[in-house]
Amino acid sequence: MISPHAILLAIAALLLGGCGYHPLYGSSTETAGVAAVMSSVAIPEADTRVGQIVRNDLISGMKPGNGGAPERYTLALVPTLKSNDVIASPQPATTRQSVNLVVSYELTDRQSGSVVNKGRTFSQVSFDVIRQPFADKQAQDDATARAAHEVSSDIRTRLAAYFSAQQ
Repeated sequence: MISPHAILLAIAALLLGGCGYHPLYGSSTETAGVAAVMSSVAIPEADTRVGQIVRNDLISGMKPGNGGAPERYTLALVPTLKSNDVIASPQPATTRQSVNLVVSYELTDRQSGSVVNKGRTFSQVSFDVIRQPFADKQAQDDATARAAHEVSSDIRTRLAAYFSAQQ
């Protein structure tokens, strides 16, 4: 005798099979998948250190060990970095600052020259300023790197969603 749980499981499998769901980075016999398309994105060199961190993260995530794919798209990045006081109090001698990173991006199809996807993303990361020059610089650099990693992860996910919708 077939258990009711087995019947429910079979029905759920049939319903999910027909809904069109597919993994974001998956491939099929019809398409090479999002990962293959993302490896065809060229990202020009950055002018700033934070732009370089974002670019390097994107390259590592989108082209892991696959530098030979033909480049079909160009991703232009425009990072803007600002530092703000969050808490500025004379007592105690510790203040809190934040690094605000905003990155605008445009994905251009190299063949047609048209912008196919664009957006803007941001990250805000806080750090303590303890009035020790080396420690303060290190904390600010670490906060900037964390913001860059968050922004690059968001851009990579947005591009993957865009490419997935195109397939």
